[in-house]
Amino acid sequence: MSRSLMLPEWAPQDWLWIGFPHLAEEWPGWLEPAQEQIADFASAVAESGQAVRLLVRDAANESRARSLVSERVTLERRAYGDVWLRDTGPLVVFESDGTRTARRFGFNGWGGQYLMPGDQEIGAELASDARLAITSTPMVLEGGAVDGDGTGLVATTEQCLLNPNRNPQMSRADIEAELAAQLGFTRVLWLGDGLINDHTDGHVDNLARFVGPNRLVVPEATGKDDPNAAIYADAATRAEAFGVEVVRIPSPGLLTRDGVIEPASYVNFAITTHLVVVPTFGSPHDADGVAAIAALFPDRDTVGLPGEAVLAGGGGFHCASQQMPALPGAN
Repeated sequence: MSRSLMLPEWAPQDWLWIGFPHLAEEWPGWLEPAQEQIADFASAVAESGQAVRLLVRDAANESRARSLVSERVTLERRAYGDVWLRDTGPLVVFESDGTRTARRFGFNGWGGQYLMPGDQEIGAELASDARLAITSTPMVLEGGAVDGDGTGLVATTEQCLLNPNRNPQMSRADIEAELAAQLGFTRVLWLGDGLINDHTDGHVDNLARFVGPNRLVVPEATGKDDPNAAIYADAATRAEAFGVEVVRIPSPGLLTRDGVIEPASYVNFAITTHLVVVPTFGSPHDADGVAAIAALFPDRDTVGLPGEAVLAGGGGFHCASQQMPALPGAN
């Protein structure tokens, strides 16, 4: 058995890191509303009683963020490219002696698509400031590409982890071995493709998420024009064949921006110690999506917050955040 294990997201957390949007060129026409939606996300988590560390790029962004967020949100000025800390932040694991350490995988801008100064360094910087020992591995991996249930089981997609723009020198078996060695993921559920037009080459956190041991949420198509109907069905079929319990929730359905299909997903929810935050998109299915997720977390409050501006930058609330798991007995 691996000495290290990455806990599931529903384990108690000490704090949540969140990135604040700042690059106008990455958010054309959407920067200010994206900042407002991220601020609302940060405030909701902070007001629920969990510490939030909101990263801001410079003095101007710090001033802008301070005007938007709850006074309970802590601002930290950092050098980072874009806000997607799920992918660039540290992945925290527990060792067999109960200590926390950080894993830093290689990061190449989502397969060389989006390279921005600071994104390769921010994970190690956050881990170091949190006084975590850091273990590095050259394997390219973004945090949003894997989702674990705390028992050693992890879900991922072939579209992302087997993409030649990530680790062309590694076989499927090589990748599985490194996931086990670094994160304690000893069983890998390989799903197929992620959502259409997902900027990340199909991250699993936009397709399917664990909500309990061996229990996976997968969207279900809403409407005959749902562009991801076949993708959802394939994911559910693969998971069930693997022996995983599958729970289906509504998808947002067909959503477009400037005529392009959007990779909108309620599955990109963020689980925090007291609160689950679900992105909404102005879809007629928003209320049903949030209610379905709320039913899966009876021990927490669940809230739906507008996320269409955040989605314009390529992700959601889960993508823009990374948790620091609490030491056992701390919460």
